[in-house]
Amino acid sequence: DPQQIELATASKRKLRRFIVIDEVVDKLYGSKVREYFEENNVQHKILALPTTEETKSMDLVLNILHEVQNFSLDRRMEPIIAIGGGVCLDIVGLAASLYRRRTPYIRVPTTLLSYVDASVGAKTGVNFLQCKNKLGGYTPPVASFLDRSFLQSIPRRHVSNGLGEILKMALMKHKGLFDLLKNHGKYLLDTKFQSCNGFAHHGDAALQTTRIAIETMLEELAPNLWEDDLDRLVDFGHLISPELEMRVLPSLMHGEAVNVDMAFMTYVAHARGLLDAEEKEQILQCMRGLELPVWHSGCSWALIQRALRERLKHSGGQPRMPLPTGLGVADIFNDTSEETLERAYKLWVKD
Repeated sequence: DPQQIELATASKRKLRRFIVIDEVVDKLYGSKVREYFEENNVQHKILALPTTEETKSMDLVLNILHEVQNFSLDRRMEPIIAIGGGVCLDIVGLAASLYRRRTPYIRVPTTLLSYVDASVGAKTGVNFLQCKNKLGGYTPPVASFLDRSFLQSIPRRHVSNGLGEILKMALMKHKGLFDLLKNHGKYLLDTKFQSCNGFAHHGDAALQTTRIAIETMLEELAPNLWEDDLDRLVDFGHLISPELEMRVLPSLMHGEAVNVDMAFMTYVAHARGLLDAEEKEQILQCMRGLELPVWHSGCSWALIQRALRERLKHSGGQPRMPLPTGLGVADIFNDTSEETLERAYKLWVKD
């Protein structure tokens, strides 16, 4: 808003920023963040918090809001800044949406998963009564700042975890993205998505992969930001995984749980005749190459049934099941029979 920029630059009031940073990220980058604000003469408060699925609660949101109130934040010109993974961005987004009904906030993702997923879209939320993201809203940030250099410091498993959400978009919408993951997956894991010189035969796979993943996500989300249309391809991998992830915490990370769900749904697509045996195997091989789990013992037939019943409650009485119909193409199905699901589950367990 030009008017706000003019107000901010013309004001004699010192620039002020309130920053919430994940405590692990703070140990790695906190000194650089503080140095940045000090050099730019910005009065700042940095709140370092443990932001994990286990701590993702209203208690943490209220903790943030107490500190925001003490800081006396001006919501017109002082956006809250969230620096961390998806959980951190979700919690801070919800806190910002509640403070004086809506305070602007900025997302700075520091994990691959949050870079390609939580940075895009409007959702905020916390877990409630052992249900994933049961409380939340739709409040988009005023900006997301994407910097892949953060990914240098995340463990290899976290890189793999983020690749689960990228693979989701590849399977639903983009054969070229699937080929990138299939051909360069190990390289992306090894280099942690850094653009490295001396690897010309890989091109800039990191830049291509993240750019395509974000662009395809935006294509899906932008026309349906508030989820008025419940038929969403981006829900692939998210029918069973919320129940599974919360049930087995902390043994599966979000992208890993999503991939277990996608692996099962790949078998469902095969059982329905949407994928041939070779396509099914290509998908599973790609998953393994990305070091993602294709099975988890906690994903029982009873859990799958319970998760799909829960799905019906929140999707207008229809399963709205996204399934691949080839590599990089997909559709939404409401007519998958119980018998087909059980047949797919038995084959999945057997394999």
